[in-house]
Amino acid sequence: MKIVRTISEIRQLTQSSQARTGLVPTMGAFHDGHLSLFRAARAECDVTIVSLFVNPAQFGANDDLDRYPRDEARDADIAGKAGVDVLFAPPVEELYPAGFHTWVDPERTGAEGAHRPDHFRGVATVCLKLFNIVRPDVAYFGQKDAQQAAVLRQMVRDLNLELELRVLPTVRDIDGLALSSRNAYLSSEERGRALALPRALTTGRAAYVQGSDPIAAARAALNGLNPDYVDVLELGDAKVLAVAARVGPTRLIDNVILEGELQ
Repeated sequence: MKIVRTISEIRQLTQSSQARTGLVPTMGAFHDGHLSLFRAARAECDVTIVSLFVNPAQFGANDDLDRYPRDEARDADIAGKAGVDVLFAPPVEELYPAGFHTWVDPERTGAEGAHRPDHFRGVATVCLKLFNIVRPDVAYFGQKDAQQAAVLRQMVRDLNLELELRVLPTVRDIDGLALSSRNAYLSSEERGRALALPRALTTGRAAYVQGSDPIAAARAALNGLNPDYVDVLELGDAKVLAVAARVGPTRLIDNVILEGELQ
């Protein structure tokens, strides 16, 4: 696996090739959810590129940028063993050089955007930059970040970008908790409390199937957690029940599909 730090080098690699290219944008701290995206990219494309960039622009003033888990050597080892061809790991100044002042500012950002006002501006901007730099045929994301995927799908459509977005199912631990890099913050007691999130979503989905209110059912099953939101969102062709809540200082998100598909 080749590790690339600069835009000029990654462009030399991609623009000289006619191979079908898959891109997996990440912030590192790889887990089995990331590996599912790597495997899909390898199966469907000739070249798999993974970006590793902790994007400061998508963190708010009270977010966890400083303590976000970083271990590039570990991530590079995992990516290499998973068959990734190129790890694009630029420094911050490579993507946001001095004098950077141009941003993609989506208008429709859903429940998550309402609670993190500048988050999707940072996500959309860095992803557009990655799409323009790498020029992938397909970009891969996980369902856990369904609202992010919906914002990016809108951007791809509105700005006439020539690539396909693939959204793969959420990967969960054996206890049902959605895999997330932030799970590493949880103490054993907090992890036990965090299990209320997937259980509440399961309860809400069952209520929806039975014709009842999924939001009320999910809220009632949160077992004392105070959510930022519990909401039913229309994300393209899918209807999604989504929740965000803090467990101790750690903010977690999760969702289940009620109808349709995110593909």
